[in-house]
Amino acid sequence: MRGVNKVILIGNLGKDPEIQYLEGNIPVAKFPLATTETYKDKLGKLISQTEWHNVVLWRGLAELSQKYLHKSSLVYIEGRLKTRYWEDREHNKKVATEIIADNLIMLDNDLTTIDQMAFIKEIRKNINSKNKKIISLYTSKINKEEIFTAGCDSIMSKQEFQRVVNNILVI
Repeated sequence: MRGVNKVILIGNLGKDPEIQYLEGNIPVAKFPLATTETYKDKLGKLISQTEWHNVVLWRGLAELSQKYLHKSSLVYIEGRLKTRYWEDREHNKKVATEIIADNLIMLDNDLTTIDQMAFIKEIRKNINSKNKKIISLYTSKINKEEIFTAGCDSIMSKQEFQRVVNNILVI
């Protein structure tokens, strides 16, 4: 039987994305993401509980996150869990569980029109790259027509692209 490894998070960045370039000039960005749940205890007192997640973005998503995300940015992340094991210099065993993001949606509404236009140009530039998930990275302020113009034909049919955009904009 096949398994499912899918993570969906909405949260705020704990710090600005840190980007590194690996061999072959492949960008990878990392940042901590805080998700907070609020509930009432037995006495009706509101309790907030925050969990921290380590998010990793590759290639085009990494570069765009460096340009447009900052500490406290609100984002929607889709990805998968990946656990790494290694030994440090003192031969201590280490473990880290990370979210390898496939999709990123910026939920902040604080981008200026100039930022939005620069963002659309980045999408157009990267739409033909190997990272086919880049189309779902956008701000909630950009309207459907701009996203559609940003590059639907390069990756999927117009109907399929419009369906994806319509589904994402509901969030």
